[in-house]
Amino acid sequence: MRFLLTAVVGCAFLFSCKSGKDPNVSEVKVNLETRRFERDLFNIDTNQLAQKMDAMLGKYPGFGENFLATILNVDPKWSGDTALQYIKGFISSYQPVFDSSEKVFADFAPYEKEIKNALQYTKYYFPQYKVPSRIITYIGPLDGYGDILDADLLIIGLHQHLGKNFSLYSSPLVRETYPDYITARFEPGYIVVNCMKNIVSDLYPEKSEDKSLVVQMVEKGQRLYLLQKLLPAKKPHMLIGYTEKQWNESVDHQAAIWDLFVQNNFLQSIDYNIIKNYIGESPKTQELGEASPGNIGSFCGWQIVNKYMEKFPETTLPDLMKMDPEKIFQQAKYKP
Repeated sequence: MRFLLTAVVGCAFLFSCKSGKDPNVSEVKVNLETRRFERDLFNIDTNQLAQKMDAMLGKYPGFGENFLATILNVDPKWSGDTALQYIKGFISSYQPVFDSSEKVFADFAPYEKEIKNALQYTKYYFPQYKVPSRIITYIGPLDGYGDILDADLLIIGLHQHLGKNFSLYSSPLVRETYPDYITARFEPGYIVVNCMKNIVSDLYPEKSEDKSLVVQMVEKGQRLYLLQKLLPAKKPHMLIGYTEKQWNESVDHQAAIWDLFVQNNFLQSIDYNIIKNYIGESPKTQELGEASPGNIGSFCGWQIVNKYMEKFPETTLPDLMKMDPEKIFQQAKYKP
């Protein structure tokens, strides 16, 4: 399985809008069905668990076994009785989580519709790509996996989308794994964002880890630009994982943010200790203050790609994604 988790006005116009008109994808054919694994699991007769689990494994070929082995960590060396007791214990202890999911996701149809629309955009831009045809929702350990892409299957962990104020997200179990700035995204609205981030990673696996900071920034920017094209209705702050306030302030202070990289000669650095401060998940950017977001290098990379596409609007999305990030940087001439 490919586990991919997944925890302004004026000058801001460039950063919040899409270049050109979004294509009409209503006629793009995508078949998608949703199956609610968590309902079958938590409504199971635990007095007949062995027989019922065998039936479930037959109903969910592939995923059922992976759920037990990889998500629940049922050890194949355990005896049958030990494994069944472990599964029974999980069902019992996570019943409140399932009950909450039934309130939040009594009807999953709106989320399926949103995902289907994003997959239609994917097929429009990348017609040769085989998009997933099935969704399976599940409830797993709160400190474990969330949303997963596995071949033609989108696997959605509802336990990580119950709303940022869900009481158990503040438990020590969760906070040891997912800090507050990550659980702030444990909202239903992030389901489609996480799914499409996984699609982007499948289309274009990351490959710039040993490159300079600016190359990594632009490579992240290419991916964020693509993500926005697949989710044109989503607000940009959700795509990068910022709060709306953090997004607006980052746009308002983009010149100061850019100066941080230029004045310190960070752009061509290959020093891991420098790069990690500005690329990837983190609660803040130290030099920009307590209220600042992390991953500010990706934010700048996104704006560089936006600037490039403003200058070269004829560039197709597949061509953009194949381009050398250094070339994009040089030709964009980004200077906020």
